[in-house]
Amino acid sequence: MISREQIIVEYINGYNNFDIERMLKNLDENLRFENISNGVSNMTLQGLAAFKEQAEKAKSLFTTRTQTIKSFRHQHELTEIEIEYNAVLAVDLPNGLKKGEVLNLRGKSIFKFYGKKIIELIDIS
Repeated sequence: MISREQIIVEYINGYNNFDIERMLKNLDENLRFENISNGVSNMTLQGLAAFKEQAEKAKSLFTTRTQTIKSFRHQHELTEIEIEYNAVLAVDLPNGLKKGEVLNLRGKSIFKFYGKKIIELIDIS
């Protein structure tokens, strides 16, 4: 039987390799996604189709991107991971960051499960 950690690692590996289908493999059709940066929610998506569309758009923003899992914390239907994030921008961004700049961030992601599917994902940086 596949564990939550294995499911999360599969998702992260898909993300790191720009493999959208691999990222989507264990996500529920009714997935809720939220991105929180500096304490502010800057994106909320509902449904697998909306998440896939956003993931496809995000691919073009980076030449490389790597999330490294530093720890897992499990509780009931939730698993929280601490991550280190490293990416190189492929384009200039509206916030002033420029093509070729390196991003190094620490953050966490919270995965909520229903059975063996991820039904909610919150990225916090």
